[in-house]
Amino acid sequence: MMNRKSGILLHISSLPSRFGIGDLGPEAYAFADFLHSAGQKYWQVLPLNPTDCMSGNSPYSSISAFAGNSLFISPELMVKNGYLDKEKLQTKPLFKQGSINYDRVKAYKDVLLKEAYQQFKLGGKSSVFENFCVENSSWLDNYALFSAIKNYMKYTAWSEWPEDIKNRDETALSTIKENLTKDILFEKFIQFLFYEQWKNLKEYCNSLDIEIIGDMPIYVNHDSADVWCNPHIFKLNEDKRPAYVAGVPPDLFSTTGQRWGNPVYNWDTLKSTGYAWWRERIAHDLNNFDSVRIDHFRGLLAYWEIPAGNKTAQHGQWVNVDFESFFNALQSEENPLPIIAEDLGIITDDVKEAMARHLLPGMKVLLFAFDEEDPKNPYLPHNYPENCVVYTGTHDNNTTRGWFENEASKEAKLRVNTYLKQDCNEANVHIRLTKLAMGSKAQLAIIPIQDIIGLDSSARMNIPGQAKGNWEWRLKKEAITYEAAEWLKELSNETNRNK
Repeated sequence: MMNRKSGILLHISSLPSRFGIGDLGPEAYAFADFLHSAGQKYWQVLPLNPTDCMSGNSPYSSISAFAGNSLFISPELMVKNGYLDKEKLQTKPLFKQGSINYDRVKAYKDVLLKEAYQQFKLGGKSSVFENFCVENSSWLDNYALFSAIKNYMKYTAWSEWPEDIKNRDETALSTIKENLTKDILFEKFIQFLFYEQWKNLKEYCNSLDIEIIGDMPIYVNHDSADVWCNPHIFKLNEDKRPAYVAGVPPDLFSTTGQRWGNPVYNWDTLKSTGYAWWRERIAHDLNNFDSVRIDHFRGLLAYWEIPAGNKTAQHGQWVNVDFESFFNALQSEENPLPIIAEDLGIITDDVKEAMARHLLPGMKVLLFAFDEEDPKNPYLPHNYPENCVVYTGTHDNNTTRGWFENEASKEAKLRVNTYLKQDCNEANVHIRLTKLAMGSKAQLAIIPIQDIIGLDSSARMNIPGQAKGNWEWRLKKEAITYEAAEWLKELSNETNRNK
């Protein structure tokens, strides 16, 4: 990041839409136009992979590290591109504005996708579709088979499938592929639609000089195509269930730590393959995004390994990773790698040194800057290095206004006022902290859209540790105004970020 720039964090699901969830259609293009008119150069999104209700619809929990979320496919673009008749959009459930009912959205879009597939088949062979399948066969074949079997097995986890299919016996797989041929092609068609729409949106953003920052969870779910197809690169037992799971140890915030439950990688095996799976994953994401934030980056140097039978994260151990070998292998795909390292929390010196050595920007979050009286707090702007990305908050934080109203102590509010040398209140704190972030020496400033327009706690995306009610917030169309664009553009000019 050689020049000062700024952008907005807004997940695709949160875009306005008349179909119950944000998608890759007209409102996504309208938001890109808003970014352009506001002088912004970046649009950051959360992971775009499939989600499910069993995992609370979290974008950080998916059955695939490669596939796209079918809920983001735009019905309007399916009509425009000839995959669906316009009349099919006339009858739809009444979707509530401002929130997402995932069950209702999924039921509605599944019907539309099946209608589109039938219409697509009537058109005969498509060279564009066939080329997509060939170009993405390394992950698409396995994902489509996995999804078709999972649907056939009524969404049972793959570890519960019949032994021959669970263990990928060639004869069993050949038989079930033949039996599920139509279902497999349907899954491939869904991915074709998603990536066709995503590619066009990204190209449009790039044409406006807007780059897209993607988001990569470091771990994958055990119940995923990735683990089913590559069990050897994970630490599994003889029954192919996790022998160890990921998490973080106890700290000031949790006496028992955090037990995430994802299987941990077998880094020795990964190294013996030249980190092939990771190289493919990075190449895939850098083809779909201009840069990528890696969540829990420190886990690439050392990770907390918990015996799978343990109920908490207390009795795990740190296991080191040969980071230099791994990262050098990744750089064979692209050098330098356009990666943002999520380095929030307690970060050890070896992680800091690796980031500095490879010029990887870390993250600074202003909502963490005022919890205690400490002029050396790394989240206070005067302590930032230039090579970092500053946020007012992230998807895991309250909105700035919500934080000030409901979470900040009297002492924290006083520290905000003292640091800014201004009086802050619920009505202006989002403006004050946005200006503070934009005026900092961080090369990149990313502001959640909620903080651009001053929304309260009701606009929060996620409360970590809460199982339900997350990832449902949606932006109302009327909230994106000309006045907001003008204010942000002026601020970008004042802070030298509109280059």
